[in-house]
Amino acid sequence: MRPAGRITVPTVIPRRLSRLSDIANNLWWTSNCEAAEMFKRADASLWEATGGNPAAFIEKIGSKRLEQLLNDEDFLGLYDDVVSKFDTYMNRTDTWFSRTYPDMDGHMVAYFSAEYGLSEALPIYSGGLGVLSGDHCKSASDLGIPFTAVGLFYRQGYFNQKINHEGIQETSFSILKINELPVSQVTDEKGEPVLISVELPGRTVYASIWQIKVGTVNLYLLDSDVPSNMEQDRHITARLYGGNHDTRIQQEILLGIGGVRALEALGIRPTVYHINEGHSAFLCFELIRRNMVKYGISFHEAREIVSSSLVFTIHTPVPAGIDVFSHDAMDMYFTAFRESLGISRDEFLSLGQDPGNPYGFNMAVLAMKMTSGRNGVSKLHGAVTRRMFGNLWPGIPEDEVPVTHVTNGIHTLTWLSPALRKLFDKYLPKGWENRLYDRSIWKHIENIPDEELWEVHASLKKRMTDYVNGRIRSGNMSNSVMKPCRILDPDALTIGFARRFATYKRAALIFRDIDRIRKLLNKENAPVQIIFAGKAHPADKPAQDIIKYINDISEQEGFNGKVVLLENYNMALARWLIQSVDVWLNNPRMPLEASGTSGQKAGLNGALNFSVLDGWWREGFNGQNGWAIGDETVYASEFYQDSADSESLYETLENSIIPLYYQRDEKGVPTGWVRMMKESIMSLAAFFSTHRMLQDYIAKLYVPAMRKICDFSAGGHTDVDCQVVIRLAQWKKFVRDNWHLVSVRSAGAKTEAPVAGTGAGADGFVAAEGDGIATAANNAFTADIVSAPGAKTTLESVVSLGAL
Repeated sequence: MRPAGRITVPTVIPRRLSRLSDIANNLWWTSNCEAAEMFKRADASLWEATGGNPAAFIEKIGSKRLEQLLNDEDFLGLYDDVVSKFDTYMNRTDTWFSRTYPDMDGHMVAYFSAEYGLSEALPIYSGGLGVLSGDHCKSASDLGIPFTAVGLFYRQGYFNQKINHEGIQETSFSILKINELPVSQVTDEKGEPVLISVELPGRTVYASIWQIKVGTVNLYLLDSDVPSNMEQDRHITARLYGGNHDTRIQQEILLGIGGVRALEALGIRPTVYHINEGHSAFLCFELIRRNMVKYGISFHEAREIVSSSLVFTIHTPVPAGIDVFSHDAMDMYFTAFRESLGISRDEFLSLGQDPGNPYGFNMAVLAMKMTSGRNGVSKLHGAVTRRMFGNLWPGIPEDEVPVTHVTNGIHTLTWLSPALRKLFDKYLPKGWENRLYDRSIWKHIENIPDEELWEVHASLKKRMTDYVNGRIRSGNMSNSVMKPCRILDPDALTIGFARRFATYKRAALIFRDIDRIRKLLNKENAPVQIIFAGKAHPADKPAQDIIKYINDISEQEGFNGKVVLLENYNMALARWLIQSVDVWLNNPRMPLEASGTSGQKAGLNGALNFSVLDGWWREGFNGQNGWAIGDETVYASEFYQDSADSESLYETLENSIIPLYYQRDEKGVPTGWVRMMKESIMSLAAFFSTHRMLQDYIAKLYVPAMRKICDFSAGGHTDVDCQVVIRLAQWKKFVRDNWHLVSVRSAGAKTEAPVAGTGAGADGFVAAEGDGIATAANNAFTADIVSAPGAKTTLESVVSLGAL
């Protein structure tokens, strides 16, 4: 007799342990060591087998084992402690946000991103953008920010990577098992899935909504795999960044327009909408349409409301990284929608038109034009972004282009190793984990004895090298099967390079002089080893060629056992590396690294960064916490740039890094190295955290947007005063139509600065009440100047619109 099929008996959780499910299905556990330890203690082998995924763990543990745990007093004590901490966290009312902005109660930020890296247990991310989005949500929860997030549910996630015997990257996809994920489908009062819809050419596409709990933050993911859709449409959200241009625009319509409709269906009414990269920028059209219908106002009037509520973060420093759709595609997908907005085709297309490249619809340009708050993700990237998009504000000096910066950070407790966290508990002030943004907290790192810090680091490195060597021995690395390979040495200076493989990141720069680096790696009594990991996009052949090149080098004499390439890079492997390597190498081509965050994670764990002065490291490097590759010089020739940077890399490695690492005291501790480890943690931990990052977003972008909406609604934030909006839109139109009549009336005259509402100032100038609203005086329209009463000012020029 053949079995009819497999029967799965659901786990029955005893009442005494009923909260296990609550904790397993809230990603709060990803930054709580005790919660992870609780699951591991319940069944260590199952915890390892499930990849540290609590939802899958609960699904598989079985009722018998849970009954046994009822007699384990140590486990029950740990369980009670974790539950208590979880409940305390979830029920907080006194948070950083509530204390700092008590007048912003009732507001809500909605964050839209194409990917979220919350845990390797939920593989709906590809790299740094997704991991940053996940960390953003976690810190929003920690700080008590009223915040909800929107994305797409990719049932096949991002691709799995194998590197075959020839060094060629192979990709495959796995269908996610929903019952083993910390997700729940949103249903109505009848228990039916809540569906939203968007219009695509000739059809309506539906999507269900899945909820993920990230502490107190809810993340909602839209899923087109529903029975009422055509087969082709069920695959729209199958893969992250999968398919062709049609799939991409369909995903972005669903994310932007569908995401707004999902929030509406759930009764969530945000004040601020944060467009994280341009993928979700179509949401502005849906918001404008809704306001037009709600208030009976025009496109331009509704745009004033919407723009005031929108924040845009751009993460790319190059035009090639931005989605641009053809005008034909925009006609196909948006003609009916555009007609509902009451604007012409030319005006609609102009909203996404880059003056420097007018033949496509640029999503970043759309976001730049439609938002009132815009930022790059590091100080340097802010400047690069102002240069890239300055042509959208012709005549404005580059440093006055309205784009600020908020430097990226990391969610500290997600990325800090548990061993270091225990050490910090011992030497940092009590409650330090609740004040991660406080620089004074981190000064106490100085109190940790060198020997203790080094002992923890050495044990972490030994654990990591054992893990990697185990993968090599067992053949879990497909590129190592049947090949003789010496194992990694836990005592050798270990350099890590792990990130998305893209040509501008120059992963192979260290091999530019192959003989020189071979000698450096094999120096007698001072061995060095390098670990590489990372995925190349399936369509990026040049990046895949770099993977093959490094794989080929790793097999050569002098590099075997010195250079290791690990496959299938994900958040779990990232933790193994950033928590244990000695040096974190980063050598992108300047200024193409918008920020980068992997070095921040490594630096938090005591690794020393060795990087070009690009992205975040230009702000983080202080001369005592790591090393710089080259200087800030950017050569016109890539050849000369690579030559100069590789020479700097070799010299620093040979003359500074290697000697310092192997200089030991009588106890075998490299005291000079440990001094730099401490400086790395002390100088980087507070500033390069998403707690500080969120505080910057709040102060620079979120709260200003909240206040603008309050101004439209006479102090509230639910409904706007249409007359205020209409007057503002009319004034802006008047200024645009008459700006060509601007003339300089006088310059250099010193005068009493006019005060708003007080009447005439110098040369017939009349100040006006309101923010930037001009008023008529002596047949001229003049700009508003507001100053404290009696203040002196020099009017470099008094600009007015000529008589009309």
